[in-house]
Amino acid sequence: MEDYEMAECEKTTNTINSQKRITRRRFIAGAGATALSFTVVKPSLVRGTEANSKVDLGLIGCGGRGTWIAELFAQHGGYNVVAVADYFQDRVDGAGGKLGVDDARCYTGLSGYRKLLEKVDAVAIESPPYFHPQQAAEAVDAGCHTYVAKPIAVDAPGCRSIGDSGKKATSKKLCFLIDFQTRADKFYIEALKRVRDGALGKFAFGEAIYHAGCPFKRMYKSWQEAPNDSENRLRAWGLDRILSGDIITEQNIHTLDVMSWIMDQEPVWAVGTGGRTVRPVGTCWDHFAILFEYPNNVGITFSSRQMDGHGTQPEGIRNRMFGAKGILETEYGGQVIIRGKNFYRGGRSPGIYKEGAVANIAAFHKNIISKNFDNTTVAPSVRSNLITILGRTAAYERRKVTWDEIIKSKKKLDGNLKGLKA
Repeated sequence: MEDYEMAECEKTTNTINSQKRITRRRFIAGAGATALSFTVVKPSLVRGTEANSKVDLGLIGCGGRGTWIAELFAQHGGYNVVAVADYFQDRVDGAGGKLGVDDARCYTGLSGYRKLLEKVDAVAIESPPYFHPQQAAEAVDAGCHTYVAKPIAVDAPGCRSIGDSGKKATSKKLCFLIDFQTRADKFYIEALKRVRDGALGKFAFGEAIYHAGCPFKRMYKSWQEAPNDSENRLRAWGLDRILSGDIITEQNIHTLDVMSWIMDQEPVWAVGTGGRTVRPVGTCWDHFAILFEYPNNVGITFSSRQMDGHGTQPEGIRNRMFGAKGILETEYGGQVIIRGKNFYRGGRSPGIYKEGAVANIAAFHKNIISKNFDNTTVAPSVRSNLITILGRTAAYERRKVTWDEIIKSKKKLDGNLKGLKA
């Protein structure tokens, strides 16, 4: 995720809350942290134990969000960011400089991350989604605790690969965490606990939306300059449906993950449509409209756009579930509330974008130190990612697509990486 994508997410959140946007530099400059004391032991002797609470971390993917995430790891106090890898030299130089990484441990090229994996305890994977499954699998094979950005993959085989990597990590006594901010938010957690306990009664139907502007406008220039150039395409990965998974997978997974969390089961089928009405470049669509049907005839409508909303409401990342006893309403960065017979006032988390990441980074460290290898974020993340692919396939092919079809799919997207240096 690039700086401008982060800004768009902040803009979406603050549209809901009508608050002034806080830039990454502002909140990093203003962040107060309690000094922590850690003992460092040679990684080759002990990896991720109480004696080795200072974890040596490598960053794969040095774009705006990758560098920002690495800075949050450094601010935690329990990590040493010791290596970085990205295809592009300028991004490696920028991230390495900000993070104080030795030049000898700054790696470039498609396979540069493999050198990084040789001498780290843990890795944060923040590269374009297309690369996540292979990089995660190799990280686990190398004996690294693995922290992966959403989305985890762009196709069904990639999702299954991540699931397998999570299981292998557990068997190898390694931690594997998928970074969804909402899953770490106290209001979402409490509201969903109450839903599980029957606060809504029998489900009737639901709604899920992700309405925002385009977060990738600054990528337009790279794409327009040389759309057939492999390196330009990689720089503009957010405009490429293969490298990103299209907007329904790369961005809209936030709201579809909440939908999946609410339902706590797989959908039966999906039908939908979509297209590109405004976006002038790239291969991604700028809107989707999907109907997901769950067991017991529970339908959930989903819509998304990445175009100017001209002030219309509702805006942002929102979910509603209607039940016999009440209604759950959630907003990313806004109000989480249950209305009805089992009222829950909930609250707001306007800083969820940063706070969720900080919480996940802390949980990752705690799991490493306490040797908790349950890796509970993997299975729900795989399901949510597959749901985006279910909806995307239904829209692309203009037909009803079943869950069984998607989970058995062997269709692997071809990134066409010819022309890129190894």
